[in-house]
Amino acid sequence: MPCDDTNMLEVTGLSFGYTEKNNLECIDLFVKPGEFVALMGPNGSGKTTMMRCINKILKIRSGDVRIDDTDVLRLSMAEIARICTTVPADAPLDFSLTVREFVSLGRTPFITSVWWEKEEDNRIVDQAMWDLGITKYADRKLHELSSGERARVLLAKGVVQTPKVILVDEPSAHLDIKYKVQVMEILKELSKKGLSILIASHDINLLTRFCDRIALLSKGRIVATGTASEVVTKESIKEVFGIEVEIVNLNGTVYVLPTGSVMETTG
Repeated sequence: MPCDDTNMLEVTGLSFGYTEKNNLECIDLFVKPGEFVALMGPNGSGKTTMMRCINKILKIRSGDVRIDDTDVLRLSMAEIARICTTVPADAPLDFSLTVREFVSLGRTPFITSVWWEKEEDNRIVDQAMWDLGITKYADRKLHELSSGERARVLLAKGVVQTPKVILVDEPSAHLDIKYKVQVMEILKELSKKGLSILIASHDINLLTRFCDRIALLSKGRIVATGTASEVVTKESIKEVFGIEVEIVNLNGTVYVLPTGSVMETTG
């Protein structure tokens, strides 16, 4: 993949392994400013591992990761946190924090003194909580919230980091269908405001509906990249997910309907 200075996130030739064998092999991926891109694949395909390579939690064996044309591998974790935030699947419920306290932790990378500069940081926290509809939960503890409410709190914490790139790891894993759609709608709106978003998920029909492009990951390799209609086919889903499906086009969006029994994947 040629270098393109219009890419906000650019991954080139990335390889990683927990042992001598590579779990990720020669990964090329890019996300442009304001683009909502899906990293789609079954459990165990390497989605979360790739996210952790991008934000330097894991040390890659080879390749390059650049955000806004900056080499991430040369940055400290604090410097990375100022330009890239990761939104996990759920919040740690053992934290005895209020919602506002938890969201405010997103400003930690910008601390320059004993605590943050109250006026500007409080304004950013207030705005994010208002935009994501969680202001009314400000004084409640995290464990008192539903999964859908916590999902919005996690997104708010990511937003207050004022990043250029948001990595979202399986955000709908513990949510019912209403909150799955709500989270995707919020992410779509954030991308429209200029944020570059990479989401890791195996929830095919949500990704085809909301994402601009899809990178299909199978056994540590990206096997196809493009729009949903280009990538999501009966053949590709059978190869990667190991099941026969029908593809339905509804108002310009492709959806996948399982029709066969489960088989061994070949890709």
